Amino acid sequence: MRQLLEITSVPIEIEMRTSRAQLQYTRGTAELEISRDKGGLSIKSRPIQLNMDTFEMRQSVLPSAARSIEQDAQKGRQAAYSATATRAQEGELYLKAKFGQDVQGQIAKTAISTEMYSQPSMKFIPTEAPEVDWNPGEMNIRYEMDKLNFDWRINQTEFEFIPGDIEISIKQRAEVVVKYIGGPIYVPPSSDPNYEPVDVKA
Repeated sequence: MRQLLEITSVPIEIEMRTSRAQLQYTRGTAELEISRDKGGLSIKSRPIQLNMDTFEMRQSVLPSAARSIEQDAQKGRQAAYSATATRAQEGELYLKAKFGQDVQGQIAKTAISTEMYSQPSMKFIPTEAPEVDWNPGEMNIRYEMDKLNFDWRINQTEFEFIPGDIEISIKQRAEVVVKYIGGPIYVPPSSDPNYEPVDVKA
């Protein structure tokens, strides 16, 4: 009896791809930014200041009402003192007078001579000078040169590690192929042109 089936085993087919690990780095970069601050020249000057106070000078020429009252009061006190002294002298003369002495004539003569030889009331005005004060002048000069500002921006070198990779792909799965290699099968068997009856007799 011949073989009717052919059985074939197909093995599995695997493809493997690998990539090596890598260490990559990027180079550092440097950026420079330059800015300028402008300087300049500044001059500040202050002239001489003259301060003049003419209050007392004007009061000596044309005194105010309060100053006039004060001056008149002062003159009144001086006149009272002078009159008191004169009356005291006259009283002393009366006390020391002798019989037959002309005391009143002597007093009148003294008064007339005093008025004749008294100093004339003359004065120059203004009697007070103005008060003068001054502040010295000032000058400040300031000069600043231009300034350059340098701003460095440096990026450091960076390293990047790329790990290895293993890629496995199955191109052919394992399988078993069963193939029928016999001739056609007729049903019923008697329809086969090459049919030979089986003798079952003993």
